[in-house]
Amino acid sequence: MREILEDVERWRQDGKRFALATVVSVWGSAPRQAGSKMAVSSTGEIAGSVSGGCVEGAVAERALGVLETGEPALVRFGVTNEQAWEVGLTCGGKIEIFVETPDAQATTDLYVELKRSIDADRLVARATVVDGAQSGRQMLLWPEGRSLGDLGAPEADRLARVLAGELFSTLTSRRERVATASGEMDLFVEVHAPRPTVIIVGAVHIAIPLVTMVGILGFRSVVVDPRSTFATQARFGHADRIVAEWPEEAFRRIGLTESSYVAVLAHDLKIEQPALTAALRSPARYVGVLGSRKTHAKRVQALVAAGLTRDEIDRLHAPIGLDLGGRRPEEVAVSIAAEIVAARNGRARPPGTSDRDVRRGPESCSGPPARP
Repeated sequence: MREILEDVERWRQDGKRFALATVVSVWGSAPRQAGSKMAVSSTGEIAGSVSGGCVEGAVAERALGVLETGEPALVRFGVTNEQAWEVGLTCGGKIEIFVETPDAQATTDLYVELKRSIDADRLVARATVVDGAQSGRQMLLWPEGRSLGDLGAPEADRLARVLAGELFSTLTSRRERVATASGEMDLFVEVHAPRPTVIIVGAVHIAIPLVTMVGILGFRSVVVDPRSTFATQARFGHADRIVAEWPEEAFRRIGLTESSYVAVLAHDLKIEQPALTAALRSPARYVGVLGSRKTHAKRVQALVAAGLTRDEIDRLHAPIGLDLGGRRPEEVAVSIAAEIVAARNGRARPPGTSDRDVRRGPESCSGPPARP
């Protein structure tokens, strides 16, 4: 949703209506995952993608039809699906796409509130009836229990709350069918997470290419290091933010969320330990750290002494990164970025499953300034 908001807001300011197409089901091999979105303006402009190009034209046509009638539509595309108007998915999979327009006042209010949460980097879920009775009804839900709107049936509202509660921890989407007094409904519950941010603790040489790589991958980057000689604009002018503070103070200022990915590269226990203690107790989606087996054993002892539980310590990816065999800073950065992408998509190796040594950066591990 975030990637199309700028275009949608421009259309709205120009007085144009728009339709929103969302992938709600995927079977087999498909180019985009559930939750992928495409917006189509009343003048035919397109933002986003639901198939990587295979069926975009057909979806745009259907979206213009939805804008004309005001009625939402659930459309299916596959290799032999005639609904695709002789277009289909070349990859052999099948997808279902829900097309809607937020023109009704209630839906417009929900869109405005959804955008407000996304802009503020607040975790929020949107439940939509995509098939059956009350098709098009929507509801917003937040982790603290607040909700806005309803799905037209108490049974559907209850299921949406249960699903949202489960999906907030995984940052994924799900479609479920529910029986209600007014008939069966298909619900699609999608989580809109804060923009993913990679917090790199340690302004070491590996961090320089890592900032570039995560930026290309769509992450914000924040470099944290109390060593002001390392954390400089000259070295990290390409980062979104530089925080020359101790990790605990920096994390309080930044705020660690479910969309935070923490890479601890400092090469210094005085920086690493407070960073890991705070990160492992936070809702951060990923926490990884450089270090050898011997160093990690000492690190674990220190974390236990700091009061961390075994479950908290077991969240730690150490050594950090996928084992690509590289040793150059750029190669190590690639391995770290790759593991962060895997974690974002639920494919990361379980923490602690590898006993290999991590590659160490070329610069010295000079200590930080004395703490006040």
